Amino acid sequence: MRAIGCLITGISLTLCITASTIDAAVTSPCLQAEVALQVLGSGGPEFYQDRASTSYLIRRQGKALLLVDAGSGSKFRFAQSGADFNTLQAILLSHLHVDHSADFPGYIKSAFFSDRNQDLYVYGPEAGGAFPSIVEFLAAMIGDKSAAYPYLSRYLNGGDDFQIHAQVIGIAKHEVQRLDLLGDIAISAIPVHHGPVPAVAWRVEVAGKSMVFSGDMNGDYHTLEKLAANADLLVAHNAIPEGATGIERALHMPPSVIAEIADAAKVKQLVLSHRMARTLGIEAQTLAIIRNHYDKPVSFANDLDCFIP
Repeated sequence: MRAIGCLITGISLTLCITASTIDAAVTSPCLQAEVALQVLGSGGPEFYQDRASTSYLIRRQGKALLLVDAGSGSKFRFAQSGADFNTLQAILLSHLHVDHSADFPGYIKSAFFSDRNQDLYVYGPEAGGAFPSIVEFLAAMIGDKSAAYPYLSRYLNGGDDFQIHAQVIGIAKHEVQRLDLLGDIAISAIPVHHGPVPAVAWRVEVAGKSMVFSGDMNGDYHTLEKLAANADLLVAHNAIPEGATGIERALHMPPSVIAEIADAAKVKQLVLSHRMARTLGIEAQTLAIIRNHYDKPVSFANDLDCFIP
């Protein structure tokens, strides 16, 4: 039996919905809700037996609407979830580390075997350090003959039934940037501090519900509080334990920082994801630290869990 979106209201798990199969368990709540968040990948860059790397699917009336990050293994989870790539409006990439972007070309290749005929929008950060901008990333992946997969270039050069359009999110100004491209879907982004890696957090508002995705960040910019203000749901990355130091702390936020941000932003529900070996198995300790600052519902994400904002 697999737990779906185990809700934690104290030190112990108090509500877990179970079902006998993955298909029955994970698709039903997500298909029935007006707006739902489905976790496709709850892990990081490590080897896992039961976790894909970071990826989240936002559904509207059961249909795939937006994909946030596309880490390795997420395409498999996308298929398991029963989602249809043809209805996907956009892909939002928080940054270009492998565990957040590796499956992107796989999604595009799979689209060849679908009936998709509407353009796809891809958003991501501008270039910085060793990392390209999202436009340069697409060109390097599926561009001309110098690209990794030049045979997919038809999705950029007008040669297929749908085209991919990229938009760069600036990281210099630490202000909320709003996108106005997808009708009644409101998408906003803000730069976050992930060491030398250009990175952004995302906010999606649809049908009166707001969901925020921290991506990988350490909290030094103090920008996520602005983006997540009064959000119905915040997905925060629990990649390090309290007391972590060195490069780990330079890249990620410990539980106390996650909780302080969630409390300051008055977030209604907190989901902890990007769970790594160093944070797995210490959930009770993590929750106790979070409870020092934040008293709303908290969940530890697993692949294919469904959350209703």
